[in-house]
Amino acid sequence: MINKLIENIKKTEAPIVVGLDPMLGYVPKYILDKAVKEQGETLEAAGAAVWEYNKGIIDATCDLIPAVKPQIAMYEQFGIPGIEAFKKTVDYCKEKGLVVIGDIKRGDIGSTSTAYAVGHLGKVQIGSKKLSGFDEDFVTVNPYLGSDGVNPFIDVCKEEKKGIFVLVKTSNPSSGEFQDKKINGRPLYEIVGEKVAEWGAGCMGGSYSYVGAVVGATYPEMGKVLRKIMPKTYILVPGYGAQGGTAADLKPYFNEDGLGAIVNSSRGIICAYKQEKYAQYGESGYAEASRQAVIDMKNDISSIF
Repeated sequence: MINKLIENIKKTEAPIVVGLDPMLGYVPKYILDKAVKEQGETLEAAGAAVWEYNKGIIDATCDLIPAVKPQIAMYEQFGIPGIEAFKKTVDYCKEKGLVVIGDIKRGDIGSTSTAYAVGHLGKVQIGSKKLSGFDEDFVTVNPYLGSDGVNPFIDVCKEEKKGIFVLVKTSNPSSGEFQDKKINGRPLYEIVGEKVAEWGAGCMGGSYSYVGAVVGATYPEMGKVLRKIMPKTYILVPGYGAQGGTAADLKPYFNEDGLGAIVNSSRGIICAYKQEKYAQYGESGYAEASRQAVIDMKNDISSIF
């Protein structure tokens, strides 16, 4: 699947992943009002509104981008109807030829980690059939339980030719409370990066591994170090735009071939219609505003090469 991701990036010339992270407050009022009118003030209405909102954004941007990244918590908050909206979103994006990165940040051990991996990337045996659960192409994984928590994902990746992105240095302000702590004079995130490179060496696609890393755009100097530690690792870069990361901050994450990184934007794209810059689109043009935000982001990133 890493090969398909790279192929999509080359085709679109846009190392961009759209974070489909819907809060109900992001959904245009007319979409929510319609869902509530049909299903009442229920979780089912919330799930229906989120799905309709997502579909509009996907339809408007799918020809411009290589991948999407739905954050499962934004769907879980609406219970079963939210999970159904998540699954419909995953399936629809795959129908459109997009690579789907499930932002699930799972990390456990033994049979629990295996169950997460099977549920999101693999297939479960039911009688004579093997059936997919959520069926994303990649998922995000928390490595802080060690190899016991990551190896089950790698095993499923090898079997299904899918991938993971391991949290190495995250974009949030308090990430340094643990990730920057020194161990024998070196920050923990460097040690995790070395482990990611080690895991990835046994799980290569072509030029890049099926085992990727998450490194925030808000820490470009750390990104420069990690790029050297993980030369064959694809880096998923959150933190661009709404969290303060700029195009100039992104350059260290890419290799000389112009590949090696894919940059996430969530609110900056899916809530573009709420920004003054795109106000002319209005609520009814929220999807068109998202499309223009993707074009602007693509142009911004291309300026660093």
